[in-house]
Amino acid sequence: MYKVLTIAGSDSSGGAGIQADIKTITVHKMYAMSAITALTAQNTTGVYGILEATPEFVANQLDCIFGDIRPDAVKIGMVSNIDIIKIIAQKLSEYEAENIVVDPVMISASGGKLLNDDAIEALITYLFPLAAVITPNIPEAETLVGFPVKSKEDMKKAAEKIARFTKGGVLIKGGHLDSTITSDLLYLEGKEFWFEAPMINNPNTHGTGCTLSSAIACNLAEGLTLHESVKNAKEFITGAIKANLKLGKGLGPLNHCFNL
Repeated sequence: MYKVLTIAGSDSSGGAGIQADIKTITVHKMYAMSAITALTAQNTTGVYGILEATPEFVANQLDCIFGDIRPDAVKIGMVSNIDIIKIIAQKLSEYEAENIVVDPVMISASGGKLLNDDAIEALITYLFPLAAVITPNIPEAETLVGFPVKSKEDMKKAAEKIARFTKGGVLIKGGHLDSTITSDLLYLEGKEFWFEAPMINNPNTHGTGCTLSSAIACNLAEGLTLHESVKNAKEFITGAIKANLKLGKGLGPLNHCFNL
């Protein structure tokens, strides 16, 4: 059985974060492990509290995981401060972790802030160089590059700039663009690969980024190429959104179990 580690925050409502990651890994028939960076009090309407783990405890979790059940891929989600970012980078380098997917989680789907401003530079400096792929959405890409991303051409410029921070690929998710078509750009080794599909009319997209990055990690764990991994993960996320689950009073979660 392939093993996938998620390093991220907990979502008490189960739609995003560690919970979404574990569901995604499990329905891919893989073994899920987790290192929790923070507890959040949140639901489909917003984030109402964050309790960060200490860097020492995050390190302790990672030592226990790598010292016993080595993961075939690692997904990194919510990492809210500099010290946690540094210790994760240190441990992943120490254990020579492979197939690292970095989802630069900065803002929740409901608008809650999940990353300290001073941690963004640390994310770029310490974690991006380790990544097989970085998966920002449009607002996250704008934060990383410092200019508005309003078109496919802007996405390409943003991807080129973010690619300077890593030897891996950059996947910019275009779901926030005002269009009837969802256009995602995978920028890899100077080449563009576009994944386009009709926009799905479903506002319940809580946890979409977490789910997609975890699905990519699962495919990488299996030994597929990054292009194949993104393609398969996109198909999975499309199915999970199309299942049209309706839970909660705000932006509801996906149905991770749609294909069971």
